[in-house]
Amino acid sequence: MTKLNRLARSVADAHDIANELTARAVKLNLGGSIYDPTNSMGTLLFTVLAMVAEFEADLARMRTREGMKIAKAEGRLRGRKPKLNARQEAHLVALHKAGEHTSAELPGHDLARRRPHVTPACCWTWPTARRPRPFLRPSRP
Repeated sequence: MTKLNRLARSVADAHDIANELTARAVKLNLGGSIYDPTNSMGTLLFTVLAMVAEFEADLARMRTREGMKIAKAEGRLRGRKPKLNARQEAHLVALHKAGEHTSAELPGHDLARRRPHVTPACCWTWPTARRPRPFLRPSRP
């Protein structure tokens, strides 16, 4: 391993990994230095390195969130584009309210019937003949 933060994301995870390595009589090589978690000095160094690695990961996460917040405020971070524009969504809503909305309408809008998160909220209902199932890819014949 070159860096401890590549091995574990938190101190608790690092300790779990160290305990598993100790149980298997394995020594950890980090950046050319060998740490033996069975002696007190190895345990201390491993714990300190794990704490520093977790701190660095938290800093990187914090900087990323701050950068995304700034980019969003400046209009540079827009997120995923919606499947439907306002006109298409209004059309589907009107069809649904008129009672003419069928699954045959969905392919023209590049929507899947089994994906309610991309379908307008007012147009989605679970089929009444069966209970909801996890969203799985349909099997091909």
